Amino acid sequence: MDLGLASKRAVVTGASRGIGLATVRMLVAEGVRVVGAARTVTPELADTGAVTVSADLSTAEGVATLMERALAEFGGIDLLVNNVGAGDDMRPVGFLDTEDTEWQHTLDINLLSAVRASRAALPSLMKHRGAMVNISSIAARLPAASPVAYSAAKAALTALGKSLAEEFGPHGVRVNTVSPGVVRTSVWAEPEGFGGKVAAAAGAELTEYLQQMPKTLNITTGRLLEPEEVATLVTFLLSDAAANITGADYVIDGGTVKTS
Repeated sequence: MDLGLASKRAVVTGASRGIGLATVRMLVAEGVRVVGAARTVTPELADTGAVTVSADLSTAEGVATLMERALAEFGGIDLLVNNVGAGDDMRPVGFLDTEDTEWQHTLDINLLSAVRASRAALPSLMKHRGAMVNISSIAARLPAASPVAYSAAKAALTALGKSLAEEFGPHGVRVNTVSPGVVRTSVWAEPEGFGGKVAAAAGAELTEYLQQMPKTLNITTGRLLEPEEVATLVTFLLSDAAANITGADYVIDGGTVKTS
């Protein structure tokens, strides 16, 4: 299938690993010129052939640096993937133990980064009738399954996508949301990541904890997601093959969420 992506220009945030890195690789393979942004540019990201930008996207200054560089590099952009989000820095604690600073950081990185990047990108996206995909989470639908600030921020991001799709659809811009379940990335698989903290809090060894997660979460397929599976969905939604899809929230979770 010809996805019609060759020679498009894209910005992908949170591109150093996981879903972001897989998306950069897939877009580059489709002939897309990509700017990949992350706080730390990993060797894996550098090897993709994308233009890389090191920026703290939890700040207005960091997002401005990224978007100015992307627009200057390409003369405009056609595609935006708002993927950056909280991960290793999250704590597996409840509402009463979540401090204001954690709320602010979680909202900055998961929601306001997308607000700021979208605001900067939309004039170009309208000009070129482009597309945007925001990476949310099933935590927006299953708030008891993750830290409350993260669930709230992702729910807000999902709502933002709906609003942007409605407002900018008449201007030729498509906006969709992808909501993954648990993805096998370093956030879950590394001892210092969120998964390591959750396993430690449960008194379990991380490898064993991850092996039990599909059963614990009642995942229908019996396994965790791989980043490339999410990236495939993102790439499709950005492409001409999805030209009449907008305002949608696609859950990709192996059947974790049992309701529509």
